[in-house]
Amino acid sequence: MPIVNAVLQHRSQQMEAGIARLTEFDVSAVAAGEISGRFNQAPLAGLYQFTGFLNKKSRNSKSLVFHIIDFSAVTDSSI
Repeated sequence: MPIVNAVLQHRSQQMEAGIARLTEFDVSAVAAGEISGRFNQAPLAGLYQFTGFLNKKSRNSKSLVFHIIDFSAVTDSSI
């Protein structure tokens, strides 16, 4: 099964207690199976919306990894 590992960078503005807050973080990600081919061909530094789920990196790990199920390009950025 083909697998692609990546690091996704997130940046958005969220509201907390009525105050706008900038949210930025990196998250480890993996794309497995058919989606990995399409993900591997996606241009770097593009803006994308991802669908997937978080799970432990391994059975005994406390680290999380985002499993990519689908993604699409985003043409308009709010930031």
